[in-house]
Amino acid sequence: MANLPTRELGRTGLQVTALGYGAMELRGEPRGRPVTPEQADAVLNAVLDAGINYIDTSIDYGQSEELIGRAIAHRRSEYFLATKCGCLVGAAAAQPGQRMPHVFTRENIVAGVDQSLARMKTDYVDLLQFHASPSRQRLEENEAIETVLDLKRQGKVRFVGMSSTLPNLADHIQMGVFDAFQIPYSALQREHEAIIGEAAAAGSGIVIRGGAARGAPSGEKQADAAVWERANLDDLLDGMTPMEFILRFTFSHPELDTNIVGTINPQHLRDNLRAVEKGPLSADIYEEAKRRLAEAGSAPSR
Repeated sequence: MANLPTRELGRTGLQVTALGYGAMELRGEPRGRPVTPEQADAVLNAVLDAGINYIDTSIDYGQSEELIGRAIAHRRSEYFLATKCGCLVGAAAAQPGQRMPHVFTRENIVAGVDQSLARMKTDYVDLLQFHASPSRQRLEENEAIETVLDLKRQGKVRFVGMSSTLPNLADHIQMGVFDAFQIPYSALQREHEAIIGEAAAAGSGIVIRGGAARGAPSGEKQADAAVWERANLDDLLDGMTPMEFILRFTFSHPELDTNIVGTINPQHLRDNLRAVEKGPLSADIYEEAKRRLAEAGSAPSR
């Protein structure tokens, strides 16, 4: 698709597509569904063929980095690559429901970046993000910012980001060192809606995660499904599926630069592309949806 809208990722100058690809879906077992190398090859090349130019991954995402290196390293000039640091190098894969450990020492950050570069068969990552929203104190105790800035000076990293959530997000913005923030947001998870604007006003790029999967009204997220039902949005859909509506709601946030959505299903990828091609919701539908969602329990925290 040649007409994907692009937006400048904060002060980085990178023109990223409003729809990005979240490669967590490639992690495989035990935390995800089985994924074959052939499936990964097909979806990653389809992503690039569609014009999507932003790919997000992590050491924590199982086989994801290695599959990216296998499938599209030869097309490296076609995409911006974002990964994470602080993930414990050499840690056994966590089981479903468990959290992966994170260590922000210089030794672990450097080892992780070197491992990621080797796995993805590249000399640099465009955006290195601290994973798991570590506190400012934890970063300072470990001299973690100095470490990633050293990696930037070495040319292994172009820009520095943070995968952040409240309450630490406010401190992260005040630090003034992050070129981009990855923040969870969707129609049904609106806690960060207002502070996203504060991050953007500080000059940082905004990468949204969870703008589809966490926003979809499904049985996996009973609380979210209940909010969807209480909001009674059916008359606003106007022929859209709930998933399309939620994607377009996410795209309607004025400060969004890219929304990373993962899938290994080519049809789902095509559906996502059609949603972003249609653009944001109209202003009146967007405001009415926010009003109903707030009454149903999905509202900004600040």
